[in-house]
Amino acid sequence: MPEPTVAPSQGTRLRFGGANLLRTLAVLAVLYSHISYYLIDDLGTGWWVIDVVYETLVDGVKLNQHLSFLGVAVFMMLTGLLLTASVARTAPSRFLVNRIGRLLPALWIAVALAILLVTLGINGMFSGQDGITYGQSALSFVLGGFFLTPEVAVLGVTWTLVVQITFYLYSVATRPLLRRAPIAVPILGAVLCIGVLLYNVYIPQPYSVPMLTKVAATLPAVFLGQIIYMAWTSMASWRWLVVAALAQAEVVLIATDIRAYWAGDRYLWTIAVVAAAVLVLARYDGPIAHWSVVRWTGTRSYAIYLLHTLILYRAYDLAVGALGKTGAVIVFLAATAVASELLYKLVEVPAGRWIGSLASRVGNPKPTVRDKSEVADPA
Repeated sequence: MPEPTVAPSQGTRLRFGGANLLRTLAVLAVLYSHISYYLIDDLGTGWWVIDVVYETLVDGVKLNQHLSFLGVAVFMMLTGLLLTASVARTAPSRFLVNRIGRLLPALWIAVALAILLVTLGINGMFSGQDGITYGQSALSFVLGGFFLTPEVAVLGVTWTLVVQITFYLYSVATRPLLRRAPIAVPILGAVLCIGVLLYNVYIPQPYSVPMLTKVAATLPAVFLGQIIYMAWTSMASWRWLVVAALAQAEVVLIATDIRAYWAGDRYLWTIAVVAAAVLVLARYDGPIAHWSVVRWTGTRSYAIYLLHTLILYRAYDLAVGALGKTGAVIVFLAATAVASELLYKLVEVPAGRWIGSLASRVGNPKPTVRDKSEVADPA
């Protein structure tokens, strides 16, 4: 077993001045990914921005087509990076109330909007059904539709919240281990992910849980963020850090081999590129990190993530005839910005204050002082 090290509750506190910059890059990658999927795969057309990105990042840097998984991997790695210390320092009940509670209000509003748009016939289901039943609607508010067979997804992007919440629950369950032998946590996580992947390969329906394959294939990005934090705070020797990183790489390779991912076979390389970006930018506190547009996009990234697919397809279809492709994309981005600002100001901020006040009365008697970059990590 890995040797005991200094508990993160007593370790170095790090500031992550580049967190909003990374969130901004991540949400831009997610927006691009869905625009590219829609124009190329659904409409069979193209766009000059897609040509540039393909030439530079897909064909040049060898990232996935449509930059698939790039933005999600950044968000996930930030989760592991920012929350490892928090889970060790904070009482489990308070940690869960604070983290899950902050996700729910905006999620519920976005899911309600998605259900309304499907009911009115404005948008379709992301999982292909013609409509959604009352029972399926209720399950969607707790992400339960992803575990149905066939899967029911009224708001497809929320699958990443299943990964987030799984990590929160795993972190609380392994908190004693994190405080005694920290590096064992991501190593054990990799072993469990491999077990889930192999279980779903060899166990047929109705006993397999396909959604857990996606979760297990995505968690390595979270654990790599955790490993980076442990490296920066000297919570384990470099040998064990390498072992933990290689364990995550093995999970990604197995997931790629069994086609758990959905757009090619460059996921290990994509995650490696993301890890390099996090290493370079997470602690960057230069001028770019303080640009107003970076701060605005970073703090609204969760709202943007939740709402953009509800707006993209109809906004583009309505605007492209009059304004062309670039004009239609600009209309989509503007509408998403306005909707995200409303969700952030009217839901996220007041709900976050209330949840923060509630969490301060749960578990620990006194609030934990946190770096602002640790707050409200998006999906």
